[in-house]
Amino acid sequence: MQKLVEFMFSRKSLPVLVIVLSCALFIGFRSLGTGRSDPPGKYEKILHNVGDILAQVHYSPKKVDDEFSKEIFTKYFTSIDGEKNVFLKSDIQSLKKFETKLDDEINGGPVEFVPAVSAVYKSRVLEAETMSKDILSKPFEFTTDESVVLEPEKLDFPKNEAEKKDRWRKRLKYMALERYSELMDTQEKMKGKEGYVNKSNTDFEKEARDKVTKVVNRMFERLKLKYSDDDRFNQYVNVVTNTMDPHTSFFPPVDKRYFDEQMSGRFFGIGASLQESDGVIKIGSVITGSPAWKSNQITVGDVVMKVAQGAEEPVDLTGFTTEDAVKLIRGKKGTEVRLTLRKNDGSIKVVPIIRDEIVQDEAFARSAIVGNGKSKIGFIWLPEFYADFDNPKGNRCAVDVAKELIKLKEQKVDGVIMDLRNNGGGSLYDVVQMVGLFIEDGPIVQVRDRDGKPSVMRDRDKSVLYDGPLAVMVNEFSASASEIFAAAIQDYKRGIVIGSTSTYGKGTVQRNIGLDKETGMYSSNSELGTIKLTLQKFYRINGGSTQLRGVNSDIVLPDVLEKSKVREKDDPDALPWDEIQRSPYTTWKAPYDLDVVARNSQTRVNASEAFNSIKKNTEWLAEQNDKTYSLNLEKFRSEKKKISATVKELEGYNKLKTELAVDDVPGEDQRFATDTDKMERYKAWKKNLRTDIYLDEAINAVNDMVYQRNIALGNRQVLTPATQQ
Repeated sequence: MQKLVEFMFSRKSLPVLVIVLSCALFIGFRSLGTGRSDPPGKYEKILHNVGDILAQVHYSPKKVDDEFSKEIFTKYFTSIDGEKNVFLKSDIQSLKKFETKLDDEINGGPVEFVPAVSAVYKSRVLEAETMSKDILSKPFEFTTDESVVLEPEKLDFPKNEAEKKDRWRKRLKYMALERYSELMDTQEKMKGKEGYVNKSNTDFEKEARDKVTKVVNRMFERLKLKYSDDDRFNQYVNVVTNTMDPHTSFFPPVDKRYFDEQMSGRFFGIGASLQESDGVIKIGSVITGSPAWKSNQITVGDVVMKVAQGAEEPVDLTGFTTEDAVKLIRGKKGTEVRLTLRKNDGSIKVVPIIRDEIVQDEAFARSAIVGNGKSKIGFIWLPEFYADFDNPKGNRCAVDVAKELIKLKEQKVDGVIMDLRNNGGGSLYDVVQMVGLFIEDGPIVQVRDRDGKPSVMRDRDKSVLYDGPLAVMVNEFSASASEIFAAAIQDYKRGIVIGSTSTYGKGTVQRNIGLDKETGMYSSNSELGTIKLTLQKFYRINGGSTQLRGVNSDIVLPDVLEKSKVREKDDPDALPWDEIQRSPYTTWKAPYDLDVVARNSQTRVNASEAFNSIKKNTEWLAEQNDKTYSLNLEKFRSEKKKISATVKELEGYNKLKTELAVDDVPGEDQRFATDTDKMERYKAWKKNLRTDIYLDEAINAVNDMVYQRNIALGNRQVLTPATQQ
């Protein structure tokens, strides 16, 4: 899961055990290079250092032997040729001489495999491009009854050129068929309206094929111009690290900087967003007050043709993705970047800009007051457990959530909902502090290293910032820190966990280690790159690991991702689940019974037409994904019609018919007041909350807690229990 934000440690916040461990690792790492001279090339240095670190530091390293080599050999080809339409089977066979030698490369030998693969790959890409152009130069015929297999797992590499060309033909034909059908749908919608043009089937086919040609040309431009030997080597190293476990990864220097920026919520750039459109990269928006805005020379729609670091030779962005372009534009504060722009009037202009700090405040915690007519509930949205480790004054999620709780308490809310849906994790230190806002002092999470030594991370502050009814919303993409938070709240019986059957299941700790042997662990940014290494595993205070199994929800809500294979347990390289001794803790004494709350909620969910339909339709859609696809227009449109109708029905059931009340916390509406685009996105966020069926049931669950609490406290102005709705 590349798009999931992993855990990082703040040196200032590490427990004594981890500091001691770090020192030991540092000393060991510094001694790794003794006894032999440095290997001659950059690739060798990177791979050998990675191999040494994996063997000596990884939580549970696999033995790097011939069997490991065979596994890497197979995985690498599917990594760089995921659709299995570049290499031939004979290519794989010709490279079999490396199959049992990759462990030798990792353990100190010369790197020969990737250069050999790259030479074949570049040749085969040119052949595939020629094939594609030839296929797309002729009209497709959509009346033949044939089908295509699109799942790579069901395919082998083609046996010969004819099979490879037929695979490309079917894939391109499918792409054209999708667009052909869309054009037909568009014409049907436009019928009788101004601007309607009656196009023939020949027109549809030509237009659809032209659209596919543009997409394919851009793809080959990228493969030839942007996808370099270094990229293929980096993928190779990542296959090695990911085979140890899915969260051990290799970062080239520029990717590591980008990762750090995502974690901190701040970066140094120009303050303009990019978007890809028609094969080019354009300015999507400009942040008010940013360097781009101050230049008065950059406008939305400008095409970014080249990027230069000051007076250096500019890099042509042909074939680049927006993410690649962003990495070039960002850099150190006070440095110059020069953009070559094609303006809307067609003129070409070079615009020099001095980078400055840009704060990604849209990813920070925010709150609102929500309700469905029964009570006033505080809602806190936390997209990730962010922390700016390099800036003592930078944003930290635990501090920000505490501020949101204070604002909500001032509004006298009856309960609080923490929304951790799609939150991939982040700072371990901050999640411990955040749980502490809701409980008295006590253990939050247990951590064990490769030597089997467990340590307990505790909240040592006896004060409780918020002691009222609490619900935690999760889904399949709630991972790492999200799971620690949800597990602690659940184990303490402090609140109710509501969402998918289980969370993601990432129960491992990573640390970034630079590959430069001179600086070792204490410089996670190295010119050779960085390895994000799994060092430890998380365990709940009840002893069970969050690894693989995640956190099971107290209240299960059917959702569209339940049947998707997106969790940790679906990765064959994932580390196993296990358990250790329980850490003593005292559960929360609440004036409500969470078991009763869960039963009441599950009764509502089971009786809900919407949730039952979501479950039924999701199961049907999952079955449709595991099959071959027809290339016959009539059959394709019939299948598409059924799927579209089901998806539309799902979308309808996912939205409430009666909107929830969603109000700003005082001052929140001014947060994005200076940026029109951000304000529009903030309004869209609130609009989505108003029709969120999952939020509605979370509110019902909190209402039940409020009802029980009021009864227990003898409050005469009690709520009607949500079960009576």
